[in-house]
Parts: sequence; structure tokens; C-alpha cells
Amino acid sequence: MNNVNQALALRIKQLLKQKHMTRYRLSMNSGITHSTLKNIIHETVKDNRFSTVIMIASGFDMTVSEFLDSPLFDEDNLNI
Repeated sequence: MNNVNQALALRIKQLLKQKHMTRYRLSMNSGITHSTLKNIIHETVKDNRFSTVIMIASGFDMTVSEFLDSPLFDEDNLNI
């Protein structure tokens, strides 16, 4: 089981690989600084804002629903 921050980091890594995108490109596309994105991926950010998730989804050219449509975010897989 993952916590929400771990699930977010895993989803970002998964999509970066799937879309053949670098973290730098995602930061440019989303408007999030590269250091903030790095901190999210390395789970040093403890409370991610939903607005940040929206920006990340936008950086992947996805809706928030598409971004969250992953077993990583299923309640049964999260330690809340």
C-alpha cells in the first residue's frame, strides 16, 4: 500500500516513461519548477496541493480524471 504522495510520484514516473518525456519537459509543460517536480518525485513534499496535481496533469496533456485513472489511486491500494 502506498500513501497518496507515493502514488503521485509513481504515477508521474509511470507517465514520464510511457510518454517518453523528461522531468524537465514536464516542468516546462506544466509550469511547475523543475525543483518542485523533483521534490514531488522524491517524496520530500509531504502535502501536495490539488492545484499542483491539476498542473501536472495539464503538463501531460491529460485531464485530472485521466491522470487519476490508475490503480495506484484506488482506495484499496492507498494507505490514507
